[in-house]
Amino acid sequence: MRLTGVSPESGWTGLTVHTALANASTRPGLRLPGRVTVTAGSTDVPVQHVRLGLVTTAEPDDPEAPRRLVQFHQAAVAGAFVLRAGRARSIPFELPLPWETPVTIFGGVPLLSLRMGLRTEVAIEPRLDQGAMVPVFVHPLPTQAHILAALDTLGFRMRQAGLVDARLPGVEQTLPLHQRLGFWAAPLYAGPITELELIFVANSAGLEVILWMDRRLALAGITHQSISRFRVWHAGADRRDWLATVDGWLRQAINRHAAAAAHADWSATISESAHVSRHPDEPIHPGYGLGGTAGGAGVGGGGGDGT
Repeated sequence: MRLTGVSPESGWTGLTVHTALANASTRPGLRLPGRVTVTAGSTDVPVQHVRLGLVTTAEPDDPEAPRRLVQFHQAAVAGAFVLRAGRARSIPFELPLPWETPVTIFGGVPLLSLRMGLRTEVAIEPRLDQGAMVPVFVHPLPTQAHILAALDTLGFRMRQAGLVDARLPGVEQTLPLHQRLGFWAAPLYAGPITELELIFVANSAGLEVILWMDRRLALAGITHQSISRFRVWHAGADRRDWLATVDGWLRQAINRHAAAAAHADWSATISESAHVSRHPDEPIHPGYGLGGTAGGAGVGGGGGDGT
């Protein structure tokens, strides 16, 4: 799939910016190949730099604030040069995608309203010229795809997909935002929980999977939330029994969720606790998420999955 974006001619410089991707479909950890072509009008144009940025719409950390356009990753593809009048310059690039790049496509279908684009910035003092946004389609890593497919097979149905313009406390991240995928609970698990949120934090070695569980008791006006974290490696992903793995994670998380709920202070409007499962060799990062709030049981350790 080859996609292009062309800026309108700038009125004060006559510069035109054209960005083309060799293939707009990619996945985290890969390089996005393409080419930027800048063409001058009737005058010479002193270009300071040409830079690419990945842009998406994200929710701010403040739930009351509106969604906004966020550039979460950028890289320079050319330094300073002078583009002579009437001339063009073609700049090839291979933009490396961070391992934490949010996923926008699963099974060939867009994840609800998630969209991502590549923006080209050409700096010309005293202003910037920007090419038209080029769509980018990010498919999941094999580990992510296996987990999403297992949840679907187990009966979980996605109800929302969004990005939050904030870091996760206590989680090692490279990007300033994170992705949340919300599911209605599958019938098999619907007693202990009503909703599930899934967060992926990937790196070159593996994937941290964060399961955020809700149980809303409408008549009592109470919500209980808990968090569990699991680690899985990319190596050997195709040989793993993913249904058993994901079911095991869910059962472990639900057991902690139920145990915390049993000890919660139900006089509180919201009772929150965080429970962490990690690889035995992985250091504990205190302070993640919801531990220590009203009625919470704090952060508990568990046997992680590092196979």
